[in-house]
Amino acid sequence: MAPSQNDPQAAEPVDRDYYQRKSKPLPADPTIRSLVERVLADGYVIIPNAFTGQEALEAKAEIQRLHGDAPRTGRIAFDGFKTNRILALLGKTRVFDKFCLLAPVQALNDYFLDDDYLIYIMESITINPGERAQVLHHDDAVTGLPRPRPHVTAATMIVLDDYTELNGATRIIPGSHKWGSDRVGDERDAVSAVCPRGSVIYFLGTTWHAGGANRSAAPRYAATIQYCQPYIRPLENLMVAIDPRRALSGEIPPRIVDMMGYRSAIPFVGYADGLNPKKASRRMVRWLQGPVEYNQPTFAHEEGQKEVRNASKL
Repeated sequence: MAPSQNDPQAAEPVDRDYYQRKSKPLPADPTIRSLVERVLADGYVIIPNAFTGQEALEAKAEIQRLHGDAPRTGRIAFDGFKTNRILALLGKTRVFDKFCLLAPVQALNDYFLDDDYLIYIMESITINPGERAQVLHHDDAVTGLPRPRPHVTAATMIVLDDYTELNGATRIIPGSHKWGSDRVGDERDAVSAVCPRGSVIYFLGTTWHAGGANRSAAPRYAATIQYCQPYIRPLENLMVAIDPRRALSGEIPPRIVDMMGYRSAIPFVGYADGLNPKKASRRMVRWLQGPVEYNQPTFAHEEGQKEVRNASKL
């Protein structure tokens, strides 16, 4: 029986805006709009002068410090047998924080991803001389979702050395983000994203790309920071990879902490036992410092700040 308009037990009206989402309007800022339009057309864009040469040199020096005398190389061909990668960078240095918060990248993410997007993976990538070209791929293939479809990730390459065709510049297939599942990457379609130090290459998770071969005499330094929709699982679980006390203490910038997964996504993605992720993490820290709690309370309660955006969770 259909409820009457005066039925006190009737359900609330369906939120049509939530279920019938409209395309986002192009940004009003002409510079950001041109970047968005380039990504829509080609699946990627190169942003020059996104950070300074001095910041690039500082990041390179930090990578070298973290590498030490015997940096680890890849264990499979995809990672590169002559490539060094430093994972969980946010737990090992503050030098790379700034690259998570670059204004043009945040503006692009605001257009191409939902609110509350997460860091999908973050690592330095040093391609050494003699490394072979990486196999072409697209980053969100792990979802197994058929194409063509909307992307669920977006990535940046933080260019710390001049990218050249000789030293391993990222190779990208323009327009490949529009392909169906019946088509795969072909080397003959790839172009080298040649650009100077201080640039950022932004591309969608559906765009076919790969690292290039380093045929030069010097390592090629870079980092990648990738982002994902809040409803998929990041490749790297930063809430486990990094001591949560460092995220909760304020050492790591709050916006980055949110992107690590310490904030629920609307409407209620990521909660734990009815608690928001920050409260639940504080509880986990306390648990790990004492004996196992076998009689967990039926209804969780934890002191701390409530997420006011998310009314259904504490």
